[in-house]
Amino acid sequence: MLGRSANGIFWMSRYLERAENAARLLDVGFRMALTRSSVSPDEEWKSVLVTLGQHDDYRARYSDYAGPQVFNFILREKDNPQSVLQMIENARTNARMVRTSITRDVWEATNESWMVLRDALSRPVRESNLGDVLGAVRRQAQVVRGAFDGTMLRNDVFNFARIGTFIERADNTARILDVKYYVLLPSVAWVGSSLDNVQWEAVLRSAAGDRAYRWLNAGTLDPRGIAQFLILDGRFPRSLMFCYEKLRSNLAGIARQYGHETSAHGLLRDASTRLHETGIETVIEQGLHQFISGFIYDNICIGNAIAGDYRFAE
Repeated sequence: MLGRSANGIFWMSRYLERAENAARLLDVGFRMALTRSSVSPDEEWKSVLVTLGQHDDYRARYSDYAGPQVFNFILREKDNPQSVLQMIENARTNARMVRTSITRDVWEATNESWMVLRDALSRPVRESNLGDVLGAVRRQAQVVRGAFDGTMLRNDVFNFARIGTFIERADNTARILDVKYYVLLPSVAWVGSSLDNVQWEAVLRSAAGDRAYRWLNAGTLDPRGIAQFLILDGRFPRSLMFCYEKLRSNLAGIARQYGHETSAHGLLRDASTRLHETGIETVIEQGLHQFISGFIYDNICIGNAIAGDYRFAE
């Protein structure tokens, strides 16, 4: 496969995953801002912006954190290159570039998703219809993923798409965890309080893991257990462990097809080994922020290595 085709497949999947993740974060931020009385809604909206890496761009334009202003910036702001609408358009552009490498079902699902969301975001979103818009973003991303899983050959195209998905998903889960103690809690005095438990539940909801966690833990919210679930539980499809197991599988598939491994395989092997050898006690002792910062750095290096090894720029 040509490097530019691999690049198109990889980023098509990353953009779709990023758009869905943004919608999930906004949904949780909106719920928290409406129902929380002990902390200013501004802190909830700020946490969403920080997690998405859009806080600096937002502050360059706006001086406060009014809800509609924040979610419209994230969803449809023309001057925001990381808006959900721009992510969906980027996914469509990349899909069109590699149209001969994907099935008709995948192309039609991607194009339809772009049209549906373009119409939904053609005018400012209000609080009254925010839930419907966010639901549409999640559904359309899942429609494309379903078409891909159901119609694509399990070849290098499929593998590059999955790699893009899980690189992005791992980054998102890690950043949600990292923001937890630095933005969501107003001060360390709240740690262990009922507010702390509510915030951990928000972390689970942001990663779409609240129901799965409750099934496994009889509904008990335990910060240590939640951290272990999102980092080390290989059964949950948005945990760091699950994402890296899938990355290893898909990179191995590419190595088998091309007949050799690259530097990215070694980086991923080392990062996966560190993850497997790390228990939650070690994470707590090391510090959650320190552990997650190291993970995010490794994840970026792996993504850059994949782009370089497979000549994405060519």
